[in-house]
Amino acid sequence: MLLVRNFTGLVLSNCHRAVTARRFSVSGGIPPPLNGVRVLDLTRVLAGPTCSMLLADLGADVIKIEEISRGDDTRSWSPPSAPVIEGAPEEAAHLPPESAYFLAVNRNKRSITVDFKQPEGLEILHRLVKSSEVLVENFVSGKLDSLGLGWEDCKKINPRLVYASITGYGQSGPYREAAGYDVIIEAEAGLMHITGEADRAPSKVGVAVTDIMTGLYAHGAIMAGLCSVNQTGKGVWIDCNLFETQIAGLANIASNYLIAGQEASRHGTGHPSIVPYQVFPCKDGFLMIGAGNDKQFRLLTATILQKPEFADDARFSTNTARVANREALVDIISQALKQHNRDYWIERLTGVGIPFGPINNIGQTFAHPQAMARGSTVEIDGWTTFLRIASPRRQSSNGRATGYLQWQKDASKTAAALVITTYHGASVVRLQILQELGYSVNEIARLRASKVV
Repeated sequence: MLLVRNFTGLVLSNCHRAVTARRFSVSGGIPPPLNGVRVLDLTRVLAGPTCSMLLADLGADVIKIEEISRGDDTRSWSPPSAPVIEGAPEEAAHLPPESAYFLAVNRNKRSITVDFKQPEGLEILHRLVKSSEVLVENFVSGKLDSLGLGWEDCKKINPRLVYASITGYGQSGPYREAAGYDVIIEAEAGLMHITGEADRAPSKVGVAVTDIMTGLYAHGAIMAGLCSVNQTGKGVWIDCNLFETQIAGLANIASNYLIAGQEASRHGTGHPSIVPYQVFPCKDGFLMIGAGNDKQFRLLTATILQKPEFADDARFSTNTARVANREALVDIISQALKQHNRDYWIERLTGVGIPFGPINNIGQTFAHPQAMARGSTVEIDGWTTFLRIASPRRQSSNGRATGYLQWQKDASKTAAALVITTYHGASVVRLQILQELGYSVNEIARLRASKVV
């Protein structure tokens, strides 16, 4: 058996080491599935940190390596930032508070700054490679090879390592050495071409969706990689990139082109193949309405338009006809909805069987009764106090997800000082990590004095 867990400690036969597992409440649910798995995180900004955060949410011990002088670039991407309360370490007094951006994707991690261009810094990372099950990195292809931390280097140290590379364009091809930026990939890989209003310039998505999707793909590949290692005893190298992730994310739009040669266009909030399926204006706001089949359209004409005869009108009686007469139908529905306030239509539509939803701002989103009922946020208490998004995943072995949610929240609270490390509370975490790697207090002091850590 490869993994022997007692949930207070974990022994891994591949590297003959024992590590202390993170402690979580498991009442009513299941223990964290990655409890005792160590992840060496060499990522910055968004795609990579999203991936490693998802692993941390599942109980992995994620050790984030940051640049020696400033840490992850996103720490200073502010405003806004989390306020720092009194009592922060003196060594962090000259540094800015962590940005909301950084805190969004670095929960439940431990962090240490290491200059691994120095030999002693590289040795620290080699020790971490040996004691980790997973390494995640998002350097430009070939960069870590030049530093002694490429796949070939690391698999010699740890033959069972799951090594995940997240790049802009992948490990091969003419763009392999190009840096990847979400907004550029959105443009190059078709997403901007289909985003925005038909009569206006292409638009980017409101969040860095390509980065986030890539983090999700990489996280899934790493989970599969861990299963593969357990089956074969051999490590794997995962090649994940923004460009191909975004192409895959084109979904039915890509399929339309590949199968039928149909070039895509922009439809704003509308759908290229379904009408009505878009945002409509009310007297004081907006509603998204999606009548995806003929039955729902009949309900819409009878309940909202109060024109049941439209369902039998040759222009609108089938979805194909409605797509052909999109402009006329959208205008009819828009004029009807503009006669009353949004709340009036919400009341009319509720329970009818027509998919709809109000266009909420961010405050309204977090105040949504479903978000509040599901515990979509959790309060963090550390060097600062703030709210953050809870992981949307729920898992249970007894039909209830409360246990999974509880250890997720326990992890968030107990990791509060760790999620903000390097700038605030850094010395404690640095000492802890290096001692786990076998460094003495004197050796750690020397490494600190030499600016290796």
